[in-house]
Amino acid sequence: MKASNVLKGLLPALALLAGAAQAGVMVSYTKPDDFLDMPRAERDRDQILKDISSHFVSLGKELPAGQVLTVTIADFDLAGRLEPRRWAVDEIRIMRGGADWPRMTVNWTLEQDGKVVKSGTDEVSNMMYQQRMNRYFSSDSLRYEKQMIDDWFHKSVVDTRISRR
Repeated sequence: MKASNVLKGLLPALALLAGAAQAGVMVSYTKPDDFLDMPRAERDRDQILKDISSHFVSLGKELPAGQVLTVTIADFDLAGRLEPRRWAVDEIRIMRGGADWPRMTVNWTLEQDGKVVKSGTDEVSNMMYQQRMNRYFSSDSLRYEKQMIDDWFHKSVVDTRISRR
């Protein structure tokens, strides 16, 4: 990737991170060009990373005042598999519901007033991604990934699971 392309890709990400800091969430990626199933087109990859970051930021609105979540995505595999189109330059994502579920490796830290409250490194996946109800519209190309992120966030970060006694 050329240096000018890297800078073009970083400017929107930096603007997004500035907004994320205000919302209580900071998102970064470790070697996003190495993530599985990312589109070949740079603008498409950048859009996916921007959408994922935006989703984390929107979840951060659920955090209590004074809490900051720092998330580093070390690996991200989208649902389905990319396959080339026969007569087009771009690719199409095929989801078969088998071993093509979304997954991610996330390193995270939750701080309250500058002190670490929780942290961890989690391997997250949604193996039943096509068999579960999904609150996101079918027109949302990242609906399965967002559902996976929501489940992780509510279980690991804010722990909103219903206790069973």
